[in-house]
Amino acid sequence: MGAQILWAIVCGFLGGVFVRSFFAFGWWTIGFLIFCAGVIVVTAYVARTKKEYAIVAAIAICAIAAGSARMHVAVFEGDPALDVWVGEKVVIEGTVVDEPDARENNIRIPVRVSLVASTTIEREVSVLVVAPLHTQVAYGDRVTAKGELRLPEAFETGTGHAFNYPAYLAKDRIGYVLSFAAVQKTGEAHRNPLKAGAIWIKQKYLEGLGMALSEPEAGLAGGITAGDKRGLGGDLSETFRIVGLIHIVVLSGYNIMVVIGFIERVFGWTKLWVRSVLGVCVAIFFALITGLASSSVRAASMAVIATAGKTSGRTYLASRALGVVALLMVLWNPFVLAFDPGFQLSIIATLGLIFISPLFATRLTWITERFQLREIAAATLGTQAAVLPLILYQSGSLSIYSLPANLLALIVVPYAMLLSFIAGVIGTFAGPIAPIIGFPAYILLWYITAVAKFFAWLPFSSVSIPAFPVTWLFIAYAALFCIFAFFQKKTAKPW
Repeated sequence: MGAQILWAIVCGFLGGVFVRSFFAFGWWTIGFLIFCAGVIVVTAYVARTKKEYAIVAAIAICAIAAGSARMHVAVFEGDPALDVWVGEKVVIEGTVVDEPDARENNIRIPVRVSLVASTTIEREVSVLVVAPLHTQVAYGDRVTAKGELRLPEAFETGTGHAFNYPAYLAKDRIGYVLSFAAVQKTGEAHRNPLKAGAIWIKQKYLEGLGMALSEPEAGLAGGITAGDKRGLGGDLSETFRIVGLIHIVVLSGYNIMVVIGFIERVFGWTKLWVRSVLGVCVAIFFALITGLASSSVRAASMAVIATAGKTSGRTYLASRALGVVALLMVLWNPFVLAFDPGFQLSIIATLGLIFISPLFATRLTWITERFQLREIAAATLGTQAAVLPLILYQSGSLSIYSLPANLLALIVVPYAMLLSFIAGVIGTFAGPIAPIIGFPAYILLWYITAVAKFFAWLPFSSVSIPAFPVTWLFIAYAALFCIFAFFQKKTAKPW
């Protein structure tokens, strides 16, 4: 019954947050849900029916109410002092609260506003400042910015669906955009030392990769080892997306577990708790250097739980760990559930890896286990099957050659990560000999890039699917769940 209660809490809470994200209702409705839960429990005890089912149902309803309440209190509101300047040019003062995001044509700087036109801002609200690419600011800097203040707007994605950009920004407490801004640094504010240190190390490491490797291999190395895909460039990023390899450029659980596995082998002579502490520190560090992106936080959290379970000798069930991590992440920031594509893809891909990949593994006996080919094939098929409906809904793009591309590329990814890490670290101080140190990594990174380019070059590498309503998305996942449940009965494995 413990598992039933856990899933009642997780699914109920997430369901409540999801529904409240799209339908506005208040405390009366939330209170009514709690009242219904109480009625169910009282009725079950009076009628002397199976109380276990009533308790689980009541817990699920209370979890729905809790999720709805969490989203209700998180609804983001702007500030009246900023609202009056929407559509006008204005000067704001504030603090850079995260690492600036450098794009091809501009740099996007999240600034927590303290003053607008000499008026103090009372609420905690941020503005996304879009400035020229040469703007030199960093996390923790105090800045003034002058530009046109506007509200973010939803936009057409090209697939027939509108992307809710305001809600996407709201997850970071950003309610406004300052376009065509001129930014000037005025000082430094208090920095989170852990975050500032992680960003500094990441920047130095990426500089080391730049010394040891040429582009685009340096950008790919930064992606697979530090979750930084900005150096990859728009064209190559699109190539990886077309062939279904973009997931290796995002710091995922796979990448983090490769690093933790390497640490365990290197420090195999130490005690288990020492290796575990090192593994936990690595997972947390990687989450920090990605700016606490949803996919890396999810991956790092599950890696920490897995490491803790191994250390304590307790059974680790990835599905329950994923449920707990998803609940905690949504509890912390409820906007990520419905409005963060990275969080959605990360959670669903992990579900596919946990539940669907084993179904393929038992039926791919004709694929050799050498070089982990069978494991890679099963993992690719499982994750692709899980995320396919969502990807088709979001982008309308179907990767035809995803399986062979992943089979050929993922074989060398662990070695490419290790050699890239060595190249980045040594490259920071190796000077002219850095390219020699980075040459082994360059060969493997070039190979991965060549695989992506080859399959993207083939005819029909990506097929466009017409836009379809969200109803079909839910139908597809309902069908996928029914198929899984059918096979799950045969294996009788615990969730």
